[in-house]
Amino acid sequence: MNRVVVFGKPGGGKSTLSKKLSAATGIKLCALDLIEYKQNGERVPPEEFSKKHTDLIGADSWIIDGLGKLESFWSRVDAADTLIYVDLPYYVSYWWVTKRLLKSFIVKPEGWPEGCSVLKGTLAGWKYLRLSPGFWTSELFEEIQSRGEGKDIYRIKSVKEINNFVKQFSGTGVRI
Repeated sequence: MNRVVVFGKPGGGKSTLSKKLSAATGIKLCALDLIEYKQNGERVPPEEFSKKHTDLIGADSWIIDGLGKLESFWSRVDAADTLIYVDLPYYVSYWWVTKRLLKSFIVKPEGWPEGCSVLKGTLAGWKYLRLSPGFWTSELFEEIQSRGEGKDIYRIKSVKEINNFVKQFSGTGVRI
C-alpha cells in the first residue's frame, strides 16, 4: 500500500478514514479539496488543478481523499495500488454532513479548505447525496473493479468496517 485512493459519497467518512490511515501508515495525505479550491472557496482554474494533480499522482506514495472530476478520478484509479470505496448507508452520510455543519458553529472542520463556507459545502453535500444513487451505481463499481484489476480494492459498508480497516494498520485501535 503506497498509492491509495479513498472515495465515496459526501459525508461518508472518507476524510476521517484517510486521516486515520495516514496517521497509522505514515503515508502523506492529500485531501483533494485542498488542491481543487482556492482559499476563498472558488475552484482553481482547470490547468492549475491539472498540474497539481499530475504532480501529486506522480509521487511515490500518497493517500488521496475525494472524488473531484471524473477524469481526474480515473487517472488516480489508474495510478493507485489501493482503492478504498467508502459506501456507507445514505442515512449515515446525511447525518454526518449535517453533524459537520452543526459542529462548525463551534470549531471549523479539520482539513476544511480555508475560506470555504461550511454552509455552502453542506448544501452541496445534500445536493450530491440526493443525486448519488444515479452516480454510485453497480455499473460504476464494476468499472472501478475492471480498472483496478491487480490492485487491492476495498468496499467499506459500515462504521464498524471502517474501524476494523484502520485497526489493521495501527496497534492503537484507532476509532473513527
